[in-house]
This record gives sequence, C-alpha cells and structure tokens, in this order.
Amino acid sequence: MPATPPVCVLRGRKPTIDADRAASERLLEIAAAGRPAVRVWTPHKQVAFGRRDARREGYERAREAADERGFPPVERNVGGRAVAYDGVQVMAFARAEPVADFRRGTDERYERLTADVESALAALGVEPIRGEPDDSFCPGAHSLSLEAGGTRRKVVGIAQRVTSDAALVSGILLVEASNEIRDVLEAVYDALEVAFDPKSVGGVTDGSAVSPERVRRVLESALVGERERILEELDA
Repeated sequence: MPATPPVCVLRGRKPTIDADRAASERLLEIAAAGRPAVRVWTPHKQVAFGRRDARREGYERAREAADERGFPPVERNVGGRAVAYDGVQVMAFARAEPVADFRRGTDERYERLTADVESALAALGVEPIRGEPDDSFCPGAHSLSLEAGGTRRKVVGIAQRVTSDAALVSGILLVEASNEIRDVLEAVYDALEVAFDPKSVGGVTDGSAVSPERVRRVLESALVGERERILEELDA
C-alpha cells in the first residue's frame, strides 16, 4: 500500500490582500501535483463577495458600503454570499486534496472537513451544532452554529471548489463576533437586498479568554491529523 504523502502546511499571510489570495490559490496547485495542503490563517480586513452577489442589482452599492466602513471589497471565485474579515478575529481555513475523479467524493470531503472542525472546537471546549439560523451571513448547507439562551448563532461556514484534479474544501470561522463585523455585514446585505439578521453572527470564543492564535493552532492540527507535515512560512 503506498505511503500517505506528507501535508504541505502554509502558515502566516502575505503582506497584501492580492498576494495573500494568490497564496491560497497555490493550495490547489499543490494538491494537483499529488500532495495534500492545509492553510489556517487570519485574512486581511476585507469583505469577500461571491459570484451570486456580483449578479445583484445592488452589488456596487454593497461594495461602496464595505469600503466606506474600512473593509476593502474583493470578489472571490466561488459562489455564496458576502463574508467579512476584520483582520484579527475572523479566521479562514482550507484543505486541498488530489482527486482522481472530480465527479465523486464531494459529500465525503464535506463530511470529513466538518467533522475535523467539530473536533477542533470540541478541543477548545465548544459544542457546535450543525446548521445555521435564519437570515445568516453567507447561508449554506454546511454550517456550524452555537446555541445559548435559546438563540442560535452561526460561527462556521464551509464551501467546496473542485477542479479536474484537485478539490479545495474551505471555510470561515469567527473567533469572536464584533459589532464592527455585524455592522458591515448588515450594510452590505441591505444594499444587496438579501435578508440578514445581525444577531445571527456568533463567535466560538465569545466571552472566553481563548486567543485567536490558540484557535488557529488547534484547527490546523485537526485539519492535518496524524500525517507528516512540510511547513512553509508565508510571512517569513
């Protein structure tokens, strides 16, 4: 039986939004060459719009609303709705893997990554539930939420992108929800005329002393598992 190839772990972030996005694109290139790759990081402050947003009549107004609040607008090359990163408390994660047949394995990859994120949150003392509240940011079938006092808040969203020879399963994790994040998302979704409830935004460490760096380390470890890793520092 062939040995499992080591995982290439990209750590840190590039100095600009464009350079950092290019670094994430490398995950698919690494996987297409036959090696899995993982990245868990805190993106620069921005609002990342999906292709569905770009087709909305209020798209330009939404971009202006984000920019006016200090969140540079960018457009990502996958579907979904807008997500906001504050540069500190909102994390992104991704795992790329080679695929032999791009038509197979989508559900299994979603399940494995979701289970690994759940495992990481459990290690942090957090008990997520699958699904999301109504009118949440970037609504999708693969989300994790927390419930407290009868209120459910979304803390993780997961998406997938597949090419002919690699698959990238990625997501967003809110370490701590801030009024700044809620405010910019409310303005953006209002401009897009898409239903959004600011109260649906939560954080996995809201009210606790867990640092974003600890969340990053635990999540990275869960996504890599027991496999050997080859580390590449992006901000070196």
